[in-house]
Amino acid sequence: MDVPVGYMERLIAALDPHGSGDLAEWVGDAVRAVPRHQFVPDVGLIAPRDSEPYLIDRVADPAAWWDVVGSTAAIVTQLDDGATPLTALTGHYTSSSSSPATVADLLNVLAPEPGMRVLDIGTGTGWTAGLLSHVAGPDRVVSIDVDRRVSDQAAKNLAAVGLQPHLVVGDGARGCRDFAPYDRIHVTCGIRDIPYAWVKQCRPGAIIVLPWHPGFGTGHCLRLEVRADGTARGRVVGFAGYMMMRAQRLRPDERPERDEERRRYWTALDPRALDALSASADLAVSALTGLCSHTESGVDEDGEWLCMRVSDPADPGSWATVMRRPGRTRHVVQQAGDRPVWDEVLRAYVRWVEQGEPSWSDFGVTVMAEGTRVWLHSPDNVL
Repeated sequence: MDVPVGYMERLIAALDPHGSGDLAEWVGDAVRAVPRHQFVPDVGLIAPRDSEPYLIDRVADPAAWWDVVGSTAAIVTQLDDGATPLTALTGHYTSSSSSPATVADLLNVLAPEPGMRVLDIGTGTGWTAGLLSHVAGPDRVVSIDVDRRVSDQAAKNLAAVGLQPHLVVGDGARGCRDFAPYDRIHVTCGIRDIPYAWVKQCRPGAIIVLPWHPGFGTGHCLRLEVRADGTARGRVVGFAGYMMMRAQRLRPDERPERDEERRRYWTALDPRALDALSASADLAVSALTGLCSHTESGVDEDGEWLCMRVSDPADPGSWATVMRRPGRTRHVVQQAGDRPVWDEVLRAYVRWVEQGEPSWSDFGVTVMAEGTRVWLHSPDNVL
C-alpha cells in the first residue's frame, strides 16, 4: 500500500493543533510506529455532527479515504453489534476507530512506561492496544473486547504491524484476573458505573483512565489513582466522548404508556444550560440524581429546536422531555412515570448554582467496594 507523503506528520500535528507542547513525545513516536491506516477497514462510516453520514471507500475513492484516516475524525466500523452493514448508513454505532485526538489525550493522561502491565478495555480495531504495546511491550499489554469478531479482526490488524499483545474475549467490566495485577488500565468505551473489579486488579499506585459518562450530558476524562487501602481516587481532567460499554447501555422501556400518566407543563430553565453550555452543571445533576439525558436538535418550519430527554436508568418508564424554541422564555415539559425526573433536575441545578457554579475540574470520584462517590473540591465533600 502506497502511503501518501506527509500523511503521518499531518496526523501527528493534528494531535496538538495549537502547538502547546502538552502532548508527550512518546505519543507521537507511537503513532509513527503503529500507523492508524493499518487499523482502518477499506470501508468506514463517517458521522459528522452537523450533516448526514457517509461512507469512505479505499478502493472506490482512495484520496477521500486517506484524507479521513489522516485526520482526527472518528470512523465507525460497526453498526448494531454487527447486525447491520455499514452501507445501511443508519443504526446504533457500536465500534469505531476513535478520534486520534481523543486517543492521544487519554494516553497522555495514562502515561504508561516500558515494562508496565497494561489492561486495555475495549479492543476495537486494536489501534490503542498497538500504541500501548509500542510503549510497554506487547507481552505486557492485555486487551479485552466483548465481541469475538471485533477481537479477531484486531488480531489480524496487530499482526500486520508485527505486534501480538494478549487479546481476550470477554466482559471488560470484569477486567482480566489472569494477567493481574496491572500498573495501568486504559478504557476505550463510555462508562457510567465504574467497576470495582478494575481497582481490585491493580497495584497500589496504578493509574486508571476512562471516558466517564455519568449519565447527564457530555462524557469526561477521569483519572484515578489506586490507593493502598483498596480504593481509587481522582479528578475529572478533561472531556472524552465514547460509545457506551455494551453492558451499560440504556435499555428502552417496554412497558405500555397510559395517556393519563403523561403530564404537560412549562419550565423556565433553558435545557441548553444542561447541554452544551455547562459541563459542570451536567456533573452536578448526574451526581445528585443519577439520571441520564439525551439531546437532539434540528431545524423545521418554525426554526431551530432542541429537545432534551431525561430518564431514570433503573426505571426507563420515568422520563421527561423538554423542548426549546428560540425567543421563548418558557419551554414545554412532558413528564411521565412514578419519578418526577425533571423536578429533580431543577433542584440539582439550583444546588449547583448555590455552590457558586463550580467548574467541571472541581469534581472528583472515589471508587470503593461499596460503590462510587462523587465529590466537589475535596473527597470529604461528597455530593
